[in-house]
Amino acid sequence: MPSTGQAASVRLRHFLAVLVVGAVIGLEAMPAAEAARLRLRATMERYSGNPAYLAVYLTDAKGHFVATVQIFGDKVQYYPHLSHWMRAVGPQSVPLDGITGASVGSGRGLDVTVEVADTLIGAGLQLRVDAAAENIADNPAEIILPLEKAADGRDAIGRGLIARFHFEM
Repeated sequence: MPSTGQAASVRLRHFLAVLVVGAVIGLEAMPAAEAARLRLRATMERYSGNPAYLAVYLTDAKGHFVATVQIFGDKVQYYPHLSHWMRAVGPQSVPLDGITGASVGSGRGLDVTVEVADTLIGAGLQLRVDAAAENIADNPAEIILPLEKAADGRDAIGRGLIARFHFEM
């Protein structure tokens, strides 16, 4: 269990990620009270092999990259397999201190909470997930959900490594 100092550090890094997202899309810096908590939940398919890497990111309605939300898996040599995300951010963005987590194994669940600026909810953006695992076909944009209240809790069915994925506000 993380110490109080570690928890505060994680909250600070997530807040900084919210500020970066705002800067990327031209928003002014906003206080933490204007950040929405987004709970990301997924269940992985059962497969034989190493844990999967996931990139959770935001795009506009046409699929143009806006910001990285969370990366699962910390070995940067595997990031190129998260191809849509990696093509958008480029190798200069690696490492991504503060927004990475452990890779996710076969049949396992994922449950993490992140913060995004309130103004991003219902702004026509999409939440996308790229998935990849060693010796298994890559799955770019395996999940695509609109980042809007109507999609809150709605399961998206993956077409590869992810059995289902949803977010809760």
